[in-house]
Amino acid sequence: MKQFQSRLVRWYNEKKRNLPWRETSDPYLIWLSEIILQQTRVDQGLNYFLNFKRNFPSIDKLAKASEMEVLNLWKGLGYYSRARNLHETAKIISENYNGVFPNTHDEILKLKGIGSYTAAAISSFAFNEPKAVLDGNVFRVLSRLFGMETPINTTQGKKEFQALADELLDRENPANYNQAIMEFGAIQCVPVNPKCYQCPLDFMCEAKARNTVKQLPIKIGKAKITNKYFVFQIFKNEGKVLLEKRTDSGIWKNLFQFPLIEFQDAAEKMTFVQKGKYEYLSSEVKHILSHQHLYCHFVISTSQEKTANDTQLWVNIVEFSNYPVPRVIERFMEENSERIFN
Repeated sequence: MKQFQSRLVRWYNEKKRNLPWRETSDPYLIWLSEIILQQTRVDQGLNYFLNFKRNFPSIDKLAKASEMEVLNLWKGLGYYSRARNLHETAKIISENYNGVFPNTHDEILKLKGIGSYTAAAISSFAFNEPKAVLDGNVFRVLSRLFGMETPINTTQGKKEFQALADELLDRENPANYNQAIMEFGAIQCVPVNPKCYQCPLDFMCEAKARNTVKQLPIKIGKAKITNKYFVFQIFKNEGKVLLEKRTDSGIWKNLFQFPLIEFQDAAEKMTFVQKGKYEYLSSEVKHILSHQHLYCHFVISTSQEKTANDTQLWVNIVEFSNYPVPRVIERFMEENSERIFN
């Protein structure tokens, strides 16, 4: 075990990427980085981290921000529940903990939007608490090194992998060890084409010995993909555009969008599109989410007479970018804003 730990940490000290959240023990900044990097690549999340740090340098600053400010800064990252939970948790820490981040794994785990992995990461990186992290990278490293074939997305698999992770943890220096094994999975023992030819741990890798590197880790089943069919209606009037705020509990909660009509299937949507008369009709836009595929059209109606309801408001076109919108709308507007707004 000592040989494994020492080789892993030596590799990390030589190969690690220079990332700003590794240069601090501030639990707020570590927490911020962990939330941003959920479902997000490091190269994409880096600028978001720096922007949040600049705009909200402390928990209290984040807590005092409006939800719209937070969501607007989050634009483009997706999975907006992360931003909402981040904001709510900042308010909880500010109000219930006097702005001081909890310093133990068990207390951190009680916070909204923080699971076992994130709690272990924060408690070990910020407070050097001996808690082993177990994220996708660590699952992959352990499954290959030890030839573990229990599916990682089962209760038994999570139990077995956590037990192994706890056993391997360097309890004298958990922060550096946890960073090392996560980084090893991120840039060395990667999902496709891992660098086995220059691996410092190849002497103990069961997957390499058995030629099962490509098969591990094992994950059973896949979430069913749901198709959704949308038409976004763009209404303009005297330099303003109509937006509506989503009030449901879905992934776009509290984001703004053009008034939306949702259809049961593709045929129903196309019948609606083909019957309408429009100033502008986009080609179909496909937007892929983790469990949903969205098939969207954007239309500008030839009739611009429209009265806003309770969830809608007229927004000056020049202020459109100040409103947090779903990525599918943001992407569409990046490509078509001149056509829509001129």
